[in-house]
Amino acid sequence: MLMVSVEVPLEKLELIDAVQRLGLSYHFENEIDNVLQQMYESENDGDNKEVYNDLYYVALRFRLLRQQGYKASCCVFDEFKDNEGNFRESLITNMRGLLNLYQAAHLRIHGEHVLDEALAFTATHFESMMTQLSPPLAAQVSHALKQPIHKGLPRLEARSYFSFYQEDPLHNEVLLALSKIRFQLIAESAPKGTQWWKDLEFSEKLPFARDRVVECYFWILGVYFEPEYYMARRFLTKVIAMTSIIDDIYDVYGTLEELELFTEAVERWDIGAIYKLPEYMKHAFQALLDVYAEIEEKMISEGRSYRFYYAREAMKNQVRAYFHEAKWFHQQYIPTMDEYMPLALVTCGYSMLATTSLVGMGDIVTKETFEWLLSGPKIVKGSAVVNRLMDDMVSHKFEQKRGHVASAIECYMKQHGVKEEETIIQFQKQVADAWKDMNEECLYPTSVPMPILTRVVNLARVIDVLYKDEDGYTHANVVLKDYVASLLIEPVQI
Repeated sequence: MLMVSVEVPLEKLELIDAVQRLGLSYHFENEIDNVLQQMYESENDGDNKEVYNDLYYVALRFRLLRQQGYKASCCVFDEFKDNEGNFRESLITNMRGLLNLYQAAHLRIHGEHVLDEALAFTATHFESMMTQLSPPLAAQVSHALKQPIHKGLPRLEARSYFSFYQEDPLHNEVLLALSKIRFQLIAESAPKGTQWWKDLEFSEKLPFARDRVVECYFWILGVYFEPEYYMARRFLTKVIAMTSIIDDIYDVYGTLEELELFTEAVERWDIGAIYKLPEYMKHAFQALLDVYAEIEEKMISEGRSYRFYYAREAMKNQVRAYFHEAKWFHQQYIPTMDEYMPLALVTCGYSMLATTSLVGMGDIVTKETFEWLLSGPKIVKGSAVVNRLMDDMVSHKFEQKRGHVASAIECYMKQHGVKEEETIIQFQKQVADAWKDMNEECLYPTSVPMPILTRVVNLARVIDVLYKDEDGYTHANVVLKDYVASLLIEPVQI
């Protein structure tokens, strides 16, 4: 179906869109890329000078090409403006086109003002039209406003898209059935037990820490759900679960003297350092070394021991940053934004998680890949900015109440003498710019293979899903429990 010739290019674009949104694209990566490459080249080498006036087609083609890494020109949207340079009001009668323009605009990079305008134009009209839309269309628009395709988690979006797609009278029954079967098989292949975590008895021995192993698995499932990344997913789930425990030790419980001892123990990375630690820290330190010992053993058996070195050093750097923040807290010091952000982009954990995500990914990762990551690429910083600022915007009041180092909100308000509302607006702009940075890094020619870049972007997508309105990880019973249920517990009706 993907490779057969068609007279109408739109049919092939719609098929690819359905395959991707139903969560099947990892089965057909080469076929999809071949089709989109041909489409991109045919309209960029002078062979096809036709001006397309169908907003639905133009926006869908643009989005699919950008998602694939092709730098499709945003100038195609100038055709839909009036003589005054504004998007034509008549476009609001073309709901399919308008919805695809909205989705396409999220692939924007810096300097693409037409896409900035498109996003504002479509979002504004959708919000004003919601009460006038038919129920099926209203549901699609409402979902898109809350969670654009580009910022959503592929598995979670596929689950939502099942109902939208099957309501389409032109949907393909074979494709829908295949997608549901594959979705269910992946859900059933998820770890059924968390015995390794239960055996650690953190809930009894460290009762102050968040017990979130299932939520951590969901987080990492957002980074890579594909069966080929089973081992990578296993390692990263254990690492993020341990990071959550260590984060709470530094944020919630440990004295500064105890935290200094724990930091020194991690720096030494030697079980002999355990004897200086208080009892609760001994348990966490032993568990940390055990998780990384498992990673090291596997990497040695595969002849990739160098990967363990990068993973371990990333965790050491994480703990150093935690300790630095802890000193600020105990000194009741509110840093400037210039002081805060470099450290906060480490303590948010995304540089460490991006590094560790590569460990179990197979042959596509090389030593040069890790060196690239250590060089501080724009895409990793962008993902960390999304994490830090979105987290701080929704969690700072709760964290300040329980006692926590000053967040970006407090730092910015103090430094610039502004209110919280203005600070939030500035941070939202910075988050939008971070997404533009990441989008740009994913356009060919890329610094590293696309599957590696996708892990970093997926980390940002997890944040967009969990921290849009509240701290969905700390307060897991609000929205996260429903997401976990939809992916891992509730069966899909096939």
